[in-house]
Amino acid sequence: MAAQQFDTVVIGSGPGGYVAAIRAAQLGQKTAIIEREQLGGVCLNVGCIPSKAMISAAHFLHKAQHDAETMGIHFKDISVDYKQLLKWKTSVTEKMSGGVKQLLSGNTVTIIVGEAEFKSSKELSVKTATGTDIITAKNFIVATGSRPIEIPGFKFDEKEIMSSTGALAMDAAPKKLVVIGGGYIGLEIGGYLAKFGTEVTVVEAGPALLNGVVDPECAQVVARKLTKSGVKVLLNAKAKGQKKSGSGYEVTIEVGGKEETLKCDKILVTVGRKPNSDQSNLKAAGLQIDERGFIKVDAQRRTNVPNIFAIGDICGQPMLAHKASHEGVLVAEVISGKNRVYDAKTVPAVVFTDPEIASAGMMESECKAKGYNDLNIAKFPFGANGRAVSLLETDGFVKMIADAKTGILLGVHIVGPEASNLISEAVLAIEMGARVEDLALSIHPHPSLGETMMEAAEATIGHAIHIIQKPLSKSKEARV
Repeated sequence: MAAQQFDTVVIGSGPGGYVAAIRAAQLGQKTAIIEREQLGGVCLNVGCIPSKAMISAAHFLHKAQHDAETMGIHFKDISVDYKQLLKWKTSVTEKMSGGVKQLLSGNTVTIIVGEAEFKSSKELSVKTATGTDIITAKNFIVATGSRPIEIPGFKFDEKEIMSSTGALAMDAAPKKLVVIGGGYIGLEIGGYLAKFGTEVTVVEAGPALLNGVVDPECAQVVARKLTKSGVKVLLNAKAKGQKKSGSGYEVTIEVGGKEETLKCDKILVTVGRKPNSDQSNLKAAGLQIDERGFIKVDAQRRTNVPNIFAIGDICGQPMLAHKASHEGVLVAEVISGKNRVYDAKTVPAVVFTDPEIASAGMMESECKAKGYNDLNIAKFPFGANGRAVSLLETDGFVKMIADAKTGILLGVHIVGPEASNLISEAVLAIEMGARVEDLALSIHPHPSLGETMMEAAEATIGHAIHIIQKPLSKSKEARV
């Protein structure tokens, strides 16, 4: 059987892979994409999109149950048809996956369904439903992503001991759930299940939720809201093991040197993800992999093998979909001869908890580690924003960090309503090297949540209007 020949072959159709394939085809490359499961990868099918659908539904339910009465709107007999909810969630992912297929086909990308393995740096074998195909290409882009980390004693069956994949497929909200890991995935899923009536306990080995992931003050707002909503949080607690107990489980944890037992129906383990570098026979292509399992790449996302590139989770932190998509475009353009490198000043991070958290740029500790010792820092609360008040969503704030000497914006950290949408303004400002005055002097529409960005900037330079603020002193941090 003759080998199929292409200019560029992409392995993996997640948010990095399918974007890379489309851009490569746009630039005139004969392109193929290989996917062993569903188009769109983990993010679209069992990650970002379905989880946000469930979070949106839970938020809608919570508003109906709690905020509607305050507004004078009365609902009777509110109930949740969980199976219908899952059907709707699945329809969202199917629509998005179908959209990816249309985009790939519309850009003349050849779609190959199967499992790819390198035979050499220029050849792949692909196991398909009908046999094995041989694929050759001038260039390869590895975009095979990552998978959840298992911990000893908690092997996934995706029915009762679950990763995020199993949790998103449950046909009913469990009565009691133990979440092992207080990172963003565990808090997002645990948070929305709590709104559906699940008794949730979060077991976190570190001293704080979202420890080291987001600004500590932002994390504290979410932690308080979780506790208020009935979620039990155990910090400095380690999961030691589990055993079947009737129809549920007993989870043994260690807190302060003492063992405790937690009873639950299901267990969700969300302690991180690891790259899929043990798949696709990468060694046959001669690719170098670091001690953490990431493929080594340069600033163009080129590996040690010149005609093979790697993007997304497989090539290092941050393991975020939007970073993968950015890299996908970059690599396709590099292959086409464009002089591009990965030079992003910041990659925004978003946590879809209640309230949302979003960050761009550096945290205070990172600023100081890089020699910015003279900082102006201020917060503007959503409680002082008219639009937030009208939405009954006043928890949180916008926090800005600027270099006191130059006024250049170094970091923005938001916890509050629509943080995921507000952060894009901060990304653009940081990429452009903007000063906080640039944000403060830009007219923002009223009434809007976006005004908090302008008002936080005003607070950072010392003249907030809608909060009472102490005057900034030189070489001092200003907090409100």
